Amino acid sequence: MRVLISLMYYRPHYSGLTIYTERLARALASRGHTVMVLTSRFDPKLPEREEQDGVEIIRPRVLFRVSKGVIMPSLPSWAWKLIRQADVVNAHVPQPDAALIATFGRLLHKPVVLTYHCDLQMPKGFVHFLANQASHLANHFAVRFADRIVTNTLDYAEHSPFLGRYISKVQPIPPPIELADITEMDLTGFREKYSILPGQRVIGMAARLATEKGVEYLVEAMPEVLKSHPNARVLFAGQSAGVLGEQAYAQKLEPLINKLANHWNFLGILPPREWSAFFHVADVTVLPSINSTESFGMVQVESMICGTPVVASDLPGVRQPVLTSGMGLIIPPQDPHALAQALNQILGNPKGFGGDSELVARQYAPDKIAQCYEQLFQELLPG
Repeated sequence: MRVLISLMYYRPHYSGLTIYTERLARALASRGHTVMVLTSRFDPKLPEREEQDGVEIIRPRVLFRVSKGVIMPSLPSWAWKLIRQADVVNAHVPQPDAALIATFGRLLHKPVVLTYHCDLQMPKGFVHFLANQASHLANHFAVRFADRIVTNTLDYAEHSPFLGRYISKVQPIPPPIELADITEMDLTGFREKYSILPGQRVIGMAARLATEKGVEYLVEAMPEVLKSHPNARVLFAGQSAGVLGEQAYAQKLEPLINKLANHWNFLGILPPREWSAFFHVADVTVLPSINSTESFGMVQVESMICGTPVVASDLPGVRQPVLTSGMGLIIPPQDPHALAQALNQILGNPKGFGGDSELVARQYAPDKIAQCYEQLFQELLPG
């Protein structure tokens, strides 16, 4: 079948949403479907059209931005043309244009599936407030015309003020998760590159340096952790500089992180093999997110696939991987003392939080998730 996927940002933009969508698009294409991705040319240097991994990417020009959103005058014409060609439409939200996409899908009698990633919570400020309200309004229109809503977990949907109104349309499908295969040589090279000493306790955090990730609570927890584990060290993998809309947050954290000196290191965005090595080398990883902008946290499953336990916030959706696998601990959000206690508990007995990593990998394999979407699409297609 011909599948049109729409979202605001796609690769090379880096976020959990783009990673999810890229994996899904590739998996559907590998199963023989024609997959088109309609997204934004957020960087003028990007081509308007190209093919990657069997997926055709179409990027209308961005005229200007409103908060984190983009305005693309040619999007309606592109959307109409591509939806006419498609058998089914999969719009990923938050995305202001999802209302337009869903409306066109209804007018052209094409099944529309929304993949709802999270409740949007914008930073403070009048422009952000307007953008947030516009996004909520667009989501309501999109949901009204959608045939089905996919979420990572029913737990998140039942606790979401937005999704709770449309629970009859919700179908949970886990996110697609995969990691590059690595060798012992890769692990040795990673340890050498980042000067990880024998016996050093490594606390990993994989995220953007963004407000909703709760990075400050790990920073505040570290002095207590260091009392029990003086050689502990945080390795932060992911974008830490120039994160869109998070400059003030980074400036606030900078002096606090500097006080930790060599107990905190930013690694930046890692290539696939180093990303896998990062999770293997860590003794524990942390997901201290603070609100419903985080609906799951794919990085914690990546950690579990590598056999590394996780400390995660007790938030709807976010808590599910730990609860279902037993590979870690959940803690109250925004509680550095509870975070420190959990880290000390795991660092003191890492083997006590093991689980079936191979089972976790199979449950979230992209091909399996693509099959779930494929089945849903076929149910919605006429005949």
